[in-house]
Amino acid sequence: MNKKLVIAPSPHIHGSDTTSRLMRDVLIALIPAFAVSVIVFGINSLVITAVAVGACVLFEYIIQKFLLKGPNTIVNLSAVLTGVLLAFNMPPHIPLWIVIIGALVAIGVGKISFGGLGANPFNPALVGRVFLLISFPVQMTTYPSPAPDAMSGATPLAFVKEALKSGRSVSDIMPDLISYQDMFIGFKGGSLGEIAAAALILGFIYLLWRRVITWHIPVVIVLTMGIFSGILHLAAPESYIGPLFHILNGGTLLGAIYMATDYVTSPMVRKGMVIYAIGIGIITILIRVFGAYPEGMSFAILIMNAVVPLLNKYVKPKRFGEVIQN
Repeated sequence: MNKKLVIAPSPHIHGSDTTSRLMRDVLIALIPAFAVSVIVFGINSLVITAVAVGACVLFEYIIQKFLLKGPNTIVNLSAVLTGVLLAFNMPPHIPLWIVIIGALVAIGVGKISFGGLGANPFNPALVGRVFLLISFPVQMTTYPSPAPDAMSGATPLAFVKEALKSGRSVSDIMPDLISYQDMFIGFKGGSLGEIAAAALILGFIYLLWRRVITWHIPVVIVLTMGIFSGILHLAAPESYIGPLFHILNGGTLLGAIYMATDYVTSPMVRKGMVIYAIGIGIITILIRVFGAYPEGMSFAILIMNAVVPLLNKYVKPKRFGEVIQN
């Protein structure tokens, strides 16, 4: 009778993934986009990213050590990733004190006030970004032009929105826009991390290869935006610009690949992911086309973050062994 039956609570299956490994992979996937931002916008990209990361790590350390007096979690790299994503949502000429305020809101309000990593219902970097967008709209929407002889200019999304609002047609606007090739490689105005679609897609491929994320949320968001904007364009081609423009501009790929897929704030099952992604795509186009802001991805993700608990509760697979009543 030397054999004992040991009963232990779940989980009974363990994987090799750790929080720090997942965060590190996402940071690696963002390197191409960061490199393009440095090439296009210069040293400002490096400085803003460094300040955002440093402030996020510092605020998390201070709050946990002196206010919560609990274990410190800065070693898991989640604060570093929050800082990078926050910086990637900033214009290249943003004052550094605004970056620090955004970091405080992202960590203190968006993350730790809800209980820290794993308990926050909203993406912390987007909480910081939206707070800054509402509080400092001028600074957060003033973008430098990548052209060397221009100091500032509107993003392609803002330019098109204002042009259509003034009564111009799509065919009249198109000659004034940069080419789709430039949009793809990153030669355009915008936030640090959103300008290079090619670099963001390269990081997406890496994350799929490393199995950090699945394709469902990013692909469904892009497809939803493409279908919705395509229907509008087909219905009134001179009033609504085509789907490729929406996909290559703004925070579409940055949000769809790196922010909407956050483990904590996205659904746990694939059916829920699809519903969540469709909602983000629809809301983004609604805001871009009919709302006051030329961009809508940040607001769309935060709105659907709030819906995730309902999706996790009501959209889930049947329990193993459940008897189906006929």
